[in-house]
Amino acid sequence: MTQTNLTPIRFENAIWEGHLASEDTPEIEVRYRDQTLPDVELVEAEGGWTLRVPVPSSLLSEGVHSVVIWDQRSNHKLGDFTVISGSPVAEDMRAELSLLRAELDMLKRAFRRLHGENNP
Repeated sequence: MTQTNLTPIRFENAIWEGHLASEDTPEIEVRYRDQTLPDVELVEAEGGWTLRVPVPSSLLSEGVHSVVIWDQRSNHKLGDFTVISGSPVAEDMRAELSLLRAELDMLKRAFRRLHGENNP
């Protein structure tokens, strides 16, 4: 059994495309919201396979939507892609970044406090 590696190529005209490096024909499953996406194409290409995933229109709505690509033979995740859209997204991302910065500051203070107590 050979290892399958996925390299993203492009996301254009509602089709996500990637290259799978594998000697054997891969067994791929593409999932969104715990459902297998239909019409996924796997075409033999130079040095491996080209994977084409048509993006459903339900994915093109407000919020963050993730699609996961699985290798069914090894039962592990090969990759994923995310679509972020809508006006609230910018505010959500800024709020999330602000929260992450606050948590990082808190961790830095705790680390410095612990480091100072253990090393006089």
